Amino acid sequence: MNSAHINNNTALNTATLAEASYTCIHLQNLALTNFRNYSHVHLEVDSRPVVLVGDNGAGKTNILEAISLLTPGRGLFRAKLPDMDNIRTQLPWVISAQAYGAQGLVQIGTGRDSEKEDSADKRIVKIDGKIARAHTDLAKFFAVLWITPQMDTLFSEGNSVRRKFLDRLVYSFDSEHASRVNSYDYAMRERNRLLQMGGSDAIWLSALEQKMVEHGIAIAVARKTAIEWLNNAMLLIGSSFPKAHLAITGIVEDALAEDSALVAEEKFRDLLAGNRALDAASGRSLIGIHRCNIEAIHVEKNMPAEHCSTGEQKAILISIILAQARAGANWHGSVPVMLLDEVISHLDAKRRSALFEELAEIGAQAWLTGTDRDIFNELDASFIHIHNGKILQS
Repeated sequence: MNSAHINNNTALNTATLAEASYTCIHLQNLALTNFRNYSHVHLEVDSRPVVLVGDNGAGKTNILEAISLLTPGRGLFRAKLPDMDNIRTQLPWVISAQAYGAQGLVQIGTGRDSEKEDSADKRIVKIDGKIARAHTDLAKFFAVLWITPQMDTLFSEGNSVRRKFLDRLVYSFDSEHASRVNSYDYAMRERNRLLQMGGSDAIWLSALEQKMVEHGIAIAVARKTAIEWLNNAMLLIGSSFPKAHLAITGIVEDALAEDSALVAEEKFRDLLAGNRALDAASGRSLIGIHRCNIEAIHVEKNMPAEHCSTGEQKAILISIILAQARAGANWHGSVPVMLLDEVISHLDAKRRSALFEELAEIGAQAWLTGTDRDIFNELDASFIHIHNGKILQS
C-alpha cells in the first residue's frame, strides 16, 4: 500500500499547540519580470505581515498571485500561463524569490517556458538554481494559504471547489500530497480513456485501477487526518470568529472509517472493477476520492456553512485558515505564508482587531491588500504602496 506519511497521533493537545515552538515561513525578497502589469519589480521584506495599499486595479492582487505560484498548482486564479504575461509587451513572465522555508533558506524561481514552441502551458521551476523534477517539489520548501473575494462562495459551490480548497490545506501538512493527487488524476483519466475505447485491455485497466486505489487511499487518509487536526486547532481561535467543524464523507472515506486501510483498498478495487460498464457509459469515474463530500458546520449555530450569511461564511473561512496555521505549527513546526486579498474591508472593527491579534500571536507573514491604509493601523507590518504597477515601499 502506498500510504501517506501521516502522523496518526491526531489527539491534538491544545495547550501544547498554544505553547509550541515553530518557524514562520516567509519571503525575504520577491522579483517579478513581465508579470501581469509589472515590467519589473523587486521587493525586500522582513518576516512581519506585509500590507499592499493602492487603488483598485493598481496591481496589488497580482503580487499575491505571483507569490501563490511559488507553490504547486496554477496559483490564485488557476490562470493559463500565457494570460499572466506582461499586458503591454506579452513577454513571458518570470518570478524569483528568496524565502525562509520548511527546509531553511531557499531560492525559488518559476516562469513560463518560452524556448519551446509548445510551451504555452508549461512552466519551469528552479529550486536553488536547479530545475525541479516537477512543480509539486515546491511543496517541500514553501507553503502558502490564501483567501480571495472569489472564495466568498466556497461553501455554496460544488464539492469539487471544496476538495481543491481542502487539498491545498493538506499540502501544508504533507508535502507529497500534491504528487499523489496528480498521480491519481492521471490514472483516472487514462482509465476513462481506455474505457471509452472499449476497455478490452483488462490487464491495463486493472493496473490503472490499482494506481487509483493506492494513491486514493493515501489521499483519503491525508485529508481525514488534516481535518482532524484542523478541527482540534479550531478550539484555539479567538471568540470573535465562529468555530467551524469540518467533515468528509464518501464511499472510500466511509470504508476507511469502518475498516483498516487494507480492507478499504480491497473494497475500492472491487468497486472500480465492478463499475467499469457504468463508467464507460457516463464517460467518467463515478466512484472514488474525487467524489467525496466536504462539509463545514457553524458550531455555535449547528448550521451548515452554506446556510449562513455571507458575512458569517467569510468569518468561517478565516477561522479555517487560522486553524490551519496553528495546526501546521504543531504538526511540523512551521507556519505558511498567508495571502489575504481584500479581507479586512469586509470585517467590522472588532473582527479586524481580532484578526490582527491572531496574526501577531501566530507570527505568520501575512500579505494583505486594501485601498485604505488607516484600517491597518493596529497591525505591525511593512507597508508597500502601489500605483499602476509601480512600487513605493515604506
